Order: sequence, then structure tokens, then C-alpha cells
Amino acid sequence: MTTDFASYIASLPRILAGASMLFRSADGRILIVEPNYRDDGTWTLPGGTIESDQDETPRQGARRETLEEIGLDVAPGALLVLDWSSGPGRPPSVSFLYDGGVLSDEQLAAVRLQESELDSWRLIDPAEADRYFSPGQAGRIRAALAALAAGRPAELVDSHPVTEDR
Repeated sequence: MTTDFASYIASLPRILAGASMLFRSADGRILIVEPNYRDDGTWTLPGGTIESDQDETPRQGARRETLEEIGLDVAPGALLVLDWSSGPGRPPSVSFLYDGGVLSDEQLAAVRLQESELDSWRLIDPAEADRYFSPGQAGRIRAALAALAAGRPAELVDSHPVTEDR
């Protein structure tokens, strides 16, 4: 890489990227995890930062993070949600949310938390999303469940469906 090209690349805008998976139980509840590094008390889905500097793809990131966080090695299913979000004090981010499928009782019994990042996990009724998640995460989960029902992914901006001008 030439110095000029390297300087050009370094000058480009940066975005953060994350990937997570939506796991469900046979009775339709969703698996959520309680991070120990958040001060706001919100929960999240298994997933995390895509290691793009290591050439990791979103699918690979979702699978790796799920294995690290809950001890399950599950290949991501269909892409359910792509969400572009921005906020003060941080670069914009893009979130990929994949279908993790319906977990068997055996898989649920095999969940092992990454104790350095997570305190607990549970299954919740999707109607409880607002109780556990930030508004943005709750919006992504609602969109993911709608995408499952519709059979096609949802494109969001700041956790809201894309309109023609957004």
C-alpha cells in the first residue's frame, strides 16, 4: 500500500459494527443475557463487536461472540435486521441481527456464560422487551420477530423502519 493510499484510507469515516443472534425456545420466548459492564441495567442478545480488523465477517462475528458468551456454537441463520444507528459522542454503527433458531432443551441446558462479561441469562416473552432492553435494542427485536413472520429482513435506521428519505 502506498503512503498516499494509506493516508487516504486513514482519512475515511469510521463506523462500528456488531452482530448478534436471536435465539428462541420452543414456546417462543427469547434468550437474553445480562452484561456486567453496563451501568444502565439493560440486557442484550448474545453477540458483540465484529473483529473487522481480523477480516471477520458479520456472520463469523455473530457465531464467535455467541460461542464466547453463552458457549453454544450455532451457525447464524437468516439475516433478520440491519440497523444503522448514530448518536452523540460515538461513531455511527451498523448492527446485524441473525436468526439463531429455536434452541432445544439440551442446548438451553448447555448454556455457559462468559463470566468476565455476563452475570446471567434468561428466557423472556417478547412482549417484555421494553422492560429489559434499551429502546434501540427493543426496536431491533420487534423488527426481527416481524422479519421472521414476513420471511424477509428488516432495514432500520436508529431502530426504526427505513423510509424513502432515511
